[in-house]
Amino acid sequence: MKTIDGKMFRAMVETGANLLHNNHPEIDALNVFPVPDGDTGTNMSLTFTNGAAEVKKLESDNLGDVAKTLSKGLLMGARGNSGVILSQIFRGVAKSLKGKESADAVELAEAFASGAKVAYKAVMRPVEGTILTVIREASEAGSAYVKEDMEVEDWFSYFVKEANDALDRTPELLPVLKEVGVVDSGGAGLVVVLTGFMLALAGEEVVRVDVAAAQAAMKEAEEASKQKGYQDEGKAKAFTIDGFTHELERTPATDVNVTQKDDVVFVSLATERPGHTLNVGQRFGELAHITIVNFNEPDYKEPEAQEEKAAPAKETAIISVAAGVSGGQTMNPATEDIVKAVRKVNAKNVIILPNNSNIVMTAQQAATVLEDEINVIVIPSKTVPQGLAACMMYNTEAGLDENVNEMTSALEDVQTGQVTFAIKDTTIDGLEIKANNYMALCNKKIVACVPDKIDALKKALEGLVDDDSEVITLICGEDVTEEEKEAAQSYIEENFEDCELEMNDGGQPVYSFIIGVE
Repeated sequence: MKTIDGKMFRAMVETGANLLHNNHPEIDALNVFPVPDGDTGTNMSLTFTNGAAEVKKLESDNLGDVAKTLSKGLLMGARGNSGVILSQIFRGVAKSLKGKESADAVELAEAFASGAKVAYKAVMRPVEGTILTVIREASEAGSAYVKEDMEVEDWFSYFVKEANDALDRTPELLPVLKEVGVVDSGGAGLVVVLTGFMLALAGEEVVRVDVAAAQAAMKEAEEASKQKGYQDEGKAKAFTIDGFTHELERTPATDVNVTQKDDVVFVSLATERPGHTLNVGQRFGELAHITIVNFNEPDYKEPEAQEEKAAPAKETAIISVAAGVSGGQTMNPATEDIVKAVRKVNAKNVIILPNNSNIVMTAQQAATVLEDEINVIVIPSKTVPQGLAACMMYNTEAGLDENVNEMTSALEDVQTGQVTFAIKDTTIDGLEIKANNYMALCNKKIVACVPDKIDALKKALEGLVDDDSEVITLICGEDVTEEEKEAAQSYIEENFEDCELEMNDGGQPVYSFIIGVE
């Protein structure tokens, strides 16, 4: 075909969304760091699914209208850094296609070149070897290849091939990718979307599948071909209902009920620490259809039944992002989630503390969405201890600018450590990582991987505390027992007696300990 119209672009968007959804676990697995919250594929899939859902609601078949609607849906649904960059790519595409009923190969090449430029501008410090490199190199090659009157399928096939080639080169640009032996996960997600577009142009349909059920079936088939109960290497146990139930019963849970129908396992239980239960589930397979109800609230209602009430009007408010039971399928909030939170606090000025390096860009995107409505300031806290330190500097007697300056400066005075479990065997910076062992992280660098979480905590503290340190803040996760808390407190008080210890029960999932050193 010589041109595509809005109807064809709709099909491309739907196919791209379905293909990304079907392959998002494989993209998640490409994350370099073997931590339980590595969810690039999930973030990108949820982002693009939101855009596709908005396109599906649109009645117009005008190409420019479809591109604009996709862009808006991606903008508001963007989760994580890769999701935000993906939304910016298609923001640039939409700008180039504005007002067009259809587009030929030349115009499509121009649109994706625009997407690359807009995405680069959206990132303060662009890093090569990422999704940015993939879209830039592919669009540059596509612009050089395209000719007047060229078949769209011809150009798009070449464009996707160049995107794949650019993806294959990412390990040469980012040494950590080469060390781990993977390509960039964000770039991989983009290539999947573009591949879906190409399939739609060829008239092929991609059906959205139940990924959890498909993975369970694959695991069962793999186990059937191995020795009963164990893999040949003797590393991974076969899934059994009894084994899974036993692991759940070891958590602080009661009324544990586990049933299986075909390849899907159903679980119901009562617990004060739902995140710990989710962590166990993640070790055995993919989670789907999660419902968490707080029965401790006597007047609890389902979220849909609760009436939203605006907070009293105020001059300034602070929003701090944290893990919670309402996080849904990913720990990263979407742009729209942050926009809603900002509006709900009903303040003239709103300060946002993302407290996660993968949420900073989303928060900044939310601020852009609201720039004509509310004065939103994003203080780029990348960890919870940084967020706490920033909050401590807020002075109700000071002006907004002074507070923002003081809070931002406080970020530089905090060292952050974390203890979490490894989800796979790998090697990072020459350090051997074993699945299910506990990793000690100092400012995002893995410094140790050991079987015991208290030993990991000790390694993290050794890398963070120096002669100038004055305060140690220890936030305990939901999986930490009372005995482990006492052991941690005794170790810190005995070995860092010149430091003041502030110990809190954070109840956070995934991270057994979060450490702040000032």
